[in-house]
Amino acid sequence: MGCFASTPSDTGGQRRRSGSIGEVVVYIPGFRIPKSIDFTQSIGESLPKNLIDRISGLRTRVVVMAAQESPIASKSRRRTATRHGGSSSDDLLQALEEYLPVLLGLGEDGRQLRDKVNFVWLNQEDAAEETGMTNVWYEVLSVLHLMAMLCLSQANSLLMPKSYSDGYQPRVSEESRRNSVEIFLKASGYLDCAIRQVLPQIGNDMRRELPVDLAEGNLRAISLQALGQAVDLQLGMAIDSPKATLAVKRRLACEMVKYWQQAQDNIAGLPLQDGWGKKHQSFVKWKFLESKAAAYYFHGLILDEGNTEKSHRAAAAALHASEEFLRESKKASDAFHSTSPTSRSPVLWGSMKYLSEKIPKEASSKVRINRDLYSQESVIDTAPVLPDFPLALKPDDYQLPQADLSWKRENKQQQENL
Repeated sequence: MGCFASTPSDTGGQRRRSGSIGEVVVYIPGFRIPKSIDFTQSIGESLPKNLIDRISGLRTRVVVMAAQESPIASKSRRRTATRHGGSSSDDLLQALEEYLPVLLGLGEDGRQLRDKVNFVWLNQEDAAEETGMTNVWYEVLSVLHLMAMLCLSQANSLLMPKSYSDGYQPRVSEESRRNSVEIFLKASGYLDCAIRQVLPQIGNDMRRELPVDLAEGNLRAISLQALGQAVDLQLGMAIDSPKATLAVKRRLACEMVKYWQQAQDNIAGLPLQDGWGKKHQSFVKWKFLESKAAAYYFHGLILDEGNTEKSHRAAAAALHASEEFLRESKKASDAFHSTSPTSRSPVLWGSMKYLSEKIPKEASSKVRINRDLYSQESVIDTAPVLPDFPLALKPDDYQLPQADLSWKRENKQQQENL
């Protein structure tokens, strides 16, 4: 079992560097690309040719499709349809799902093949642009990571505001928002499975050698940010719904704060490099500040429903905090988009369009009203503590598939030959 890390100058590989990645709603960190390998050279004498050809063919298809998809995932655009009516990311996701059961046969207990093949991948966030490990679980981890990134890419495409013929500003349909919530839960599920089922299979020494985009803290951060963006979509739909109460909106906003806070905590100590890694950190910071602005806004409105001077003062303090967090989030947004590779924010929509209009008005109004009522120069106190709600959204319960039946047939054949 071993590991090596090298840069493109060592091997002739090339990691795509982009000056701009276009419009970003969902940041897609650390898109990983597999490099071609020779299974025959590593395990050709241990398995029959038909099984070698099958696993090699499945991985080669993934290599080719991932190389084609990478510029699409890294350069925001609407999903492109294939001749079969799907999209290139859908096709790659299906190819990965077909490859995974065959791959898992190499890692079955008692099989002496899990440390025979050197799996090599390019990445964007780690200092070493290329990492190879002779461990099948490194390959499984990389596959699950790529599946999650493809989901984020799909969500980003769905959430790009679209122009309609009704003359209104570009917007995102409710169907796209609901579909994106499901996609975010799916992405989070892949990463949660990687943490629960795959990382424990990798020894501590090798785990310390993993590239930073596969570090446990990074996997958790991306899983949490997917959940945070799903809650943001739910909040936007609640804002649009006349049936949703202030209490519902506040709860969603407060839950969103916790998801982004946990994502920020997990990513804080990682040795992320300038460029993609620092941009990832900037994205999490930006969304955390946005969530705080939303939570304090709805908390302030509920506090203002009280009939006491104390509740009104607390409401004004909360709304003032909301305005401050909104102002800081706009600075964080600018910092994110200006970090290389640069990006652009699409037309403002959803919860932040609503809050960007409402927060300054409500904050100014409540402070003025409270000053008039209580004849004080200032009614701004320390911001009240936000309510602590249990987190409702959970990752999809994704489980690793069973090893492909071809491995059972191979086992049976070997036993008959004994």
